[in-house]
Order: sequence, then structure tokens, then C-alpha cells
Amino acid sequence: MVCCLEVALNGPWSRSRQPGMPVTVSELVSEGIACAREGAAVIHLHVYDPATGRQHEDFDAYRAVIEGIREVEDVIVYPTLPLAGSPDAPEPMSPQQRFAVVERLARAGLLDWAVIDPGSAMFAGFDDIAGDVPGFLYHNPEADIRHGLALARAHGFHPSYAIYEPGFLRLGAALAARYPGLPQPVYRFMFSDGFAFGQPPRDWALQSYLALLEETAPGAMWMVAGLRVDIRPLIAPAVAAGGHVRVGLEDAPFGTPLSNVEWTRAAVDRILAAGGRLATAADMRATPNAT
Repeated sequence: MVCCLEVALNGPWSRSRQPGMPVTVSELVSEGIACAREGAAVIHLHVYDPATGRQHEDFDAYRAVIEGIREVEDVIVYPTLPLAGSPDAPEPMSPQQRFAVVERLARAGLLDWAVIDPGSAMFAGFDDIAGDVPGFLYHNPEADIRHGLALARAHGFHPSYAIYEPGFLRLGAALAARYPGLPQPVYRFMFSDGFAFGQPPRDWALQSYLALLEETAPGAMWMVAGLRVDIRPLIAPAVAAGGHVRVGLEDAPFGTPLSNVEWTRAAVDRILAAGGRLATAADMRATPNAT
């Protein structure tokens, strides 16, 4: 079975929570290339403001990273969206504002995939709950989702759906059906050990998502992933069921001693041991192009 490996290089955490993650453009390019050479077909990243050390949305920085990796390795590289409701994006944004950088990257021909998260979720860590430290609500209003889907259809990129709760899957499938000709969404099941959203990384939880996917979006592309999670125990079941895999320092438990390359190698070993064949970017671009 062909299995796509995605590596999420950093995420919104800053080095205070994930000390080993790349932040600068040169670091992101270097680690993206290294992970691609280990077998990753897809690279996901967030860019940071060097002056503040905090995440921001910057077209030129994203373009530099995407082009820098692709000049060396043929992989799919895609950006994030502002994490609406978080400390980095606390003020309300219009759909046009939120997707402005994604739209510019799409118009420049730089996107195969882009983040469109079909629902809102509480981000509350179990450790923060125990310390009475409040989490935050990750906002994804329907207007934002529809705007993202319209852009995806217009520019031909695949929506990368983060499925934090089962309702995300149902809403994402229902909204995708309203956009005939939309490139097929990728349903990324988000498990967690450290956050209280969704489900833990257990086989029964994966099976529940697969049953719901079969009912709502049969045949859709899917992968196992998460935040503050060690997804490795789900790699073999995912490969056996025809799914794909994401690892990396965005998804790993905070303070992981493993680097992005080490997470990539560990995932590759498990994919191959489960009988999978690593997908290439060309394989992923050849997936069904429309819903």
C-alpha cells in the first residue's frame, strides 16, 4: 500500500514549548530538505518573525521556504493559517484577511495543499487544566471555511482538513459537497495525549473515525496526526487501513528529545515494517482531483 508521510516542522508553539523546532527561513528550508530526503512527500510549516520569535503570516517568508525546499527536493510544501483565538491571533479577522497570504501563494502557483479547518475547538492542555490555566477557543466560523473552499476550487489546491472532533468531519464533508470541482480534501484525524480535544491515539478511536468517514466521505484521503501526541502506535493500523501519516515537531509531545529528522526516520521504519510503500509528491498530485 502507498503511504504518504507528511512532516509538520514546527507549529505555533515557539521554542519555549518545543525547543528543537526550526524557526528561521534557513532552518525551515534545511530541515524540510532533510525530511524529504528521508522519505517525506509533504512538508507543513509556520513562519516566525525573527524580531519577536513569534509566529506571523508573511508571504515573502513562506515563498522563500517553499521555493528553497522545492529547488532541491520535489515535495508538497504548504503553510498554516492564523490560529484564530490564540495569543498570536486574538483579534477577529475577516475571511479575506485570514486567507490573504494563502491566496497570494495560490496566485503565485506555490500551493498544492492549504489548511482549511472545518470547525472550532477548545485547546486546553491537561496540565494547564490541572493548574487552572485557561485554554483558548480555536475559531473557524463557517464563513471562513467557505471562503477557503472557494479559494481551493478556484486555484486547484487540496484542502488539508484538521479533524479535531468528529463533527469537523461531518461539517467538512457537507461543505465540500457544496463546491463541485473542489480538489479532494485530505481528512487529517487529530489525536492527542496532552490536549483535551478529540480522541486519544487508540485503535478504537481510529476505527470510529474511519466508520464516520465511510459514511460521510467514502473513499476520501485520510491520515493520522495530532498535537502533543506520539502517533507511532497508530502508524501500522493506518497503513493497514490504507491511510497516511503525519509526524514532526508541531505534533510531537512538548519537549520531545527527537528532531524532525528522527521523527521522520521512525515513521518511515514503521510504514515499511507495516508493508507500506512511501508515496512521492508525484503520487500525491495524482490523487483524484475533484470531489
